Order: sequence, then structure tokens, then C-alpha cells
Amino acid sequence: MSDSEEHGKQWKTLDKDLNRISQVEMATFHIARPMVGLGVALAFIIVAGLFAALVFGGQPGSAVVIAAAALGAYMAINIGANDVANNMGPAVGANALTMGGAIVIAALCESAGALLAGGDVVSTISKGIIDPSAVANTQVFIWAMMAALLSSALWVNLATWIGAPVSTTHSVVGGVMGAGIAAAGFATVNWGSMGLIAASWVISPLLGGVIAAGFLWFIKARIMYQPDKIAAARRWVPVLIGIMMGTFATYLAVKGLKKIVSVDLLTALLIGLGVGALSYVASAPLVRRQSEGLENRNKSLKALFGLPLVISAALLSFAHGANDVANAVGPLAAIVHANASGEFAGSVSIPHWVMVIGAFGISFGLILFGPKLIKMVGSQITKLNPMRAYCVALSAAITVIVASWLGLPVSSTHIAVGGVFGVGFFREWYHEKRLDETMRKKKDLRIAAEERRRRKLVRRSHFMTIVAAWVITVPAAALLSAIVFWLLSHLAG
Repeated sequence: MSDSEEHGKQWKTLDKDLNRISQVEMATFHIARPMVGLGVALAFIIVAGLFAALVFGGQPGSAVVIAAAALGAYMAINIGANDVANNMGPAVGANALTMGGAIVIAALCESAGALLAGGDVVSTISKGIIDPSAVANTQVFIWAMMAALLSSALWVNLATWIGAPVSTTHSVVGGVMGAGIAAAGFATVNWGSMGLIAASWVISPLLGGVIAAGFLWFIKARIMYQPDKIAAARRWVPVLIGIMMGTFATYLAVKGLKKIVSVDLLTALLIGLGVGALSYVASAPLVRRQSEGLENRNKSLKALFGLPLVISAALLSFAHGANDVANAVGPLAAIVHANASGEFAGSVSIPHWVMVIGAFGISFGLILFGPKLIKMVGSQITKLNPMRAYCVALSAAITVIVASWLGLPVSSTHIAVGGVFGVGFFREWYHEKRLDETMRKKKDLRIAAEERRRRKLVRRSHFMTIVAAWVITVPAAALLSAIVFWLLSHLAG
């Protein structure tokens, strides 16, 4: 064998060995990635506990506050991993935002909403689910809130792991209810409030789905199936943008700006009307300029809905941070107040450091674990494009306003995911309708039942998993909470 052949053989051997090493490194990287996320999350939980130790170290009952701060950080991470997907999923699924862009926008807007516009006061009993006077004493109340915080966080964590977007607010409600029952019996629960919440499980996703489907029908009828699509878009897209901005102005005024200014629903609607009119006037020339040179086909229309969709996702995240973070850290605020004053109250002020833990925890949870649920909501339930995703975002804001008017305690998760289902099921119905019309015209055209089932546009497996998770969220969190409360009270006793 010549020297050149021998060197060639050595290089081949070396290439094979290097390839094997690179494959091992790649496999190690994929295995280690989840461990890195868990490590960072654990570090944040420890930092939150240490921060509480610096603030309360040496004071009576400081150990309880430190443990509660760590649990609050754990809960906030789970909110970021699960709840935020509802706001960003449609925009990512429609390719209006990249995953990285969605995470950055959501992290900034959620944190801004929590810190700038988050409510000063939160109900410690989570929307009046249990009667505070029924809880025996302050220590029992603290254990009940600890149990509610841990059980709701564990449930949301489990739901994220199985890929089901659930309501963190309903998880906290279930946790508070379970701890209240364990502490003082079934009589302590306000079953009227629980009945309203149970009704909202059905009403809010149905309402979100119907409104989203209605807007999609409007876009199809008035824009997509018109002979001149671009001219129709120039006429109607500014109207839709005006509706969107007016709706979000009303939504933020009602739900997200309590700390800055408190307004009633009528005033909020007038604010929305003004903002909507200004948005229509401002967007009309922009849409006209953006539509110049576009081909007369549906694919061209996507460009006109991209920016409004990104704006709506950012506004939804801001409102979510302002409204839902306070509900999630409510039990932590209650523990801090009860420990400091020696008594418990129906509502307490939220300390700034508690809101900081909530805001940063959401950002960490979103960055580390959020992509899984964002993909689920955005692309795995049904296929979304900018027009469909826009309908979902708009229906989420409108449904919250309608629910506030009706006095229903709704979940933003149920509404947003209900909107995704609504869009998907409407498309199925519309396709079936057009197919039936085609088959009537072409007598010889026949499509087998199996083929029709294969053409369904909503994945039934995801639908059943999500609905099942919604139904058992409150009872599962309540059962977990009762067990945790029993363990804590017995260990302490």
C-alpha cells in the first residue's frame, strides 16, 4: 500500500471517529437541554426564597414567607410555561412571528403588564370561593394558602408536561377551594360562585369560538371570495383594524389598567369607540400603500394581517400580565399579609417584590418551557394563517369584555383556545358545505366516509385532551390542595 493510500485510509478512519463523537455530542446536547431549563428554573426559585430571606430574615414566621416566596416563583414559572401560549400561539402558528420573536415580545409585555398595570389589591380567597370567617385561625389560613399555591402550581406543571393549555386562575380557584374544604368543611365554599365558574367552562370557549368563526366568515365573504380581493381588502381591513384597536382599548380599560385608572364599562366602551375611529383613519392609507402591487389572490392578503396580528398578541400579553399575574400570586400576598399582621383579610395589597417575582417568573417560564404549548395552540390543534389567527385574537378580547358585562369569571385560556377550535370547526363546516355543493353538481363524484374523516381540520385527539384537562382542573387542584393542606397541618401540628 502506498503512503498516499495509507494516509487516505487514516483520514477516513479519523472522519468516522469524529462523526461518531459529533453524534454523541449532539445527542448529549438534546438530552441536556431539558436539564438546563430545570436547572435555571430551580435557581430562580432558590433566588426568590433568598430574596424573601433578605427582606424578612429574623422576623417571626420568616421561614413560612421564604417557603411561600419559593412556591410563588414556582407558580409564576408555570404560568409562563402554560398560560402565555394562548396569546402568542396563534401569531407563531400563522408565521406572523418567529418563536424567538414571540418569546421576547411576550416576556416584555407580560412583565410590563404585571409591574406597570397590575392590580394593587387582590382577593386572597380568589373571587370569594370560600368564606374567610370559616377558617379557624391565622395559622390555618396560612397553611390553606400554602396548599393552594403548591397544588395549583403542580397541576399547571402536569398540564404543561402533557401538552394541555389550562387556566391558571381556575387552578388557583380549585386550590383555594380544596384547602378551604379540608380546613373547615364543605359549608365554607360559596357554591354560587363555583356554579358561575363551572358555567364559564362552557360559555367562555363557546363564545370565543363563535365570535372567531363569525369574523372568519366575514373575512371570507367580504374579502377572500370577492372578484377583486385587493380592493375589498382596502375597504375592509382598516375597518377590522379599527375594531381590533377599539376592542383592545376597551379590554385594557376594563381589565388591565386598574392600577393606573379605574373606569366603568360604559366609559371603557366610549374610549374604545374613540380609539377605534382614530385607528381606522390612520390605517386606511397604510393599508392602501401596503396593498399596492399585490396579486389578486388569497396568499397576498396574509401580508395585510401580519402587523395587526403582532400588535394584538402584544396587547393580549400586556393585559394578561396586568390581570392574571395578580390572581396567581394572590395566595403569596395573603401569606405575607397574614404573617405580618397576625390576621387575614378578604383582600390585601400586593407588595412590589411579590409582583417582581411574578413578572420575572413568567418570563423565565415562557423562555424555558413556553415553546411546547405555543406550538400546540398555534399549529397542532388546527392550521392557522394570519387571517384565522387574527380572528382568534380579536375574539379573545371581545369575549372578555362581554363576560365582564355579564359578570362571568372567565378564563383567557379557555377563550383563546376556544377561538382556535371555533376557527377550525368553522373551516370544517365550510369545506363540507362546498364539497356537498360540488357533489350535487357532479353526480358521479363520490367521496368515501373514511376520506371525509381524514380531511377533518381539527385534531380530535388534542381536542379531547384539552377539554378533559379543562373539566378536571378545579377538582384535581382541589384534591391536591386538600392532601397538601392535611400534610402541612399534620407536620406543623
